[in-house]
Amino acid sequence: METQSKEDNQQEILKNGKDQVATTASAVGWKGALGVQYREIKENVETYPYVWASYIVVYGGLALWGTYRWRKLRNTENRVRALQERLKRLEAQESATSIPTVEKAPPSADKSTK
Repeated sequence: METQSKEDNQQEILKNGKDQVATTASAVGWKGALGVQYREIKENVETYPYVWASYIVVYGGLALWGTYRWRKLRNTENRVRALQERLKRLEAQESATSIPTVEKAPPSADKSTK
């Protein structure tokens, strides 16, 4: 009986504590709500450190890989842009210095019909 009354008492305290936190958070506004959320997350991290460490390893690894691929893509795009600019300059130089050429007739016109 005594253990059951202790459990009931603890549940009552938890309910009252949550009610007080809710009224405090609503009274203070969004800053209070952020503080409450921060405290809850902090307690969870302290309770389950290995779970949070695995989250950090997995999502941190994904972020590093994503950053690596993003930078590699940007570098490739920069190289392609530089090559395109170089090609445009070469074509402009070539067209300015070259003599106009006569275009050939399409190969189908050379064929004789039977």
